[in-house]
Amino acid sequence: MSGEEFESDMEYSDDDCCYEDYYNIEEDCDAEQLDPSKTDPEYFLYECLTVEEVERLLNESVEILSNTLQITPSLAKVLLHAHEWAIQDIIVKYRGDSCKLLVMSKIKPPHPPESVASRHLRHQVCPVCVASQSSDMFSSLACGHLFCKDCWTMHFEVQITQGISTGIGCMAQECEVLAPEDFVLTLLSRPSTRDKYQQFAFRDYVKSHPQLRFCPGPNCQVVIRAKEPWAKRAICNLCRTAFCFRCGTDYHAPTDCATIKKWLTKCADDSETANYISAHTKDCPRCHICIEKNGGCNHMQCYNCKHDFCWMCLGDWKSHGSEYYECSRYKENPSIAHESVHAQAREALKKYLHYYERVCWFCFIMLQQLLNDKITSIDAKLLKCDSIDYVMLV
Repeated sequence: MSGEEFESDMEYSDDDCCYEDYYNIEEDCDAEQLDPSKTDPEYFLYECLTVEEVERLLNESVEILSNTLQITPSLAKVLLHAHEWAIQDIIVKYRGDSCKLLVMSKIKPPHPPESVASRHLRHQVCPVCVASQSSDMFSSLACGHLFCKDCWTMHFEVQITQGISTGIGCMAQECEVLAPEDFVLTLLSRPSTRDKYQQFAFRDYVKSHPQLRFCPGPNCQVVIRAKEPWAKRAICNLCRTAFCFRCGTDYHAPTDCATIKKWLTKCADDSETANYISAHTKDCPRCHICIEKNGGCNHMQCYNCKHDFCWMCLGDWKSHGSEYYECSRYKENPSIAHESVHAQAREALKKYLHYYERVCWFCFIMLQQLLNDKITSIDAKLLKCDSIDYVMLV
């Protein structure tokens, strides 16, 4: 190779330098950042998994338990679901008292099924449809309650329609024995129903696993896995939803999970609407239409029937007496015996609105802060580069 060729290969322009510097900004910034495990109090180890990865993880646990205890995979799934996937605890309890464990897990009944002579007959009568069929058309769980296969199938389809899978049990009254997966799938012929059953079962398995949480993001199929169920912030790497790993709700630090659950329940239901109605409205004593009082004196006139009455005692204003604006019959009138309840409702509503307004303001401030941080980040990139790739700025 000649010297000229060597020099030509080594030549580069200022534009090339700027290009390389621009695309190395992210790497330089990342290198300058401190270790998040030391700087972020909400940092903890977790990983984002796909549905296929989670299924593989769960099946590994099922296989380990099935091989160790020499039981079917379906029974292993029932045991794992009932005991939060604690393999070692299940093995210890099974070897200590297998019968007790199977009863606790609703795999076997508390008492052995009674032997009935009719079981050996060629024909049986189904207790549900009362149809006489051949004995080979009947099936039962470990409890021994016999039902025809058609009734079993119908029972399963109804339960699956209601979103139930791992909780499907025996049809006999007061029998709590659960139907394992292989028993259910054997009697389901429709592919769509079988798929729904397996989807619901997967959902139940993930919810019962202490190390797994579904991402609460809309239409997101990611499952978060963490070794410890800390009440800390987890962020989905697909939809970027941030949530509390322990309870699965929107991230709520520094509030604990129990308090935020009560708060969300209070915001979701109509209890505060009822409190508002109780605290600020009364029924007209003549036409019984609902009237709201938002201030002023106790002299009220119904807009519907034009009846004049006292807000405090609900008595006729004309016969109210001389103390028009300071009702002295508050305790004497039985129609307002529950006025203390209204007072309590007013106080509860005031407290609720006090915190609700502040939570809304806090959410607004947090969103504004995220927006400001994004703008600051983009401005910093603009200052470091002459040539701009607007796609890379976002």
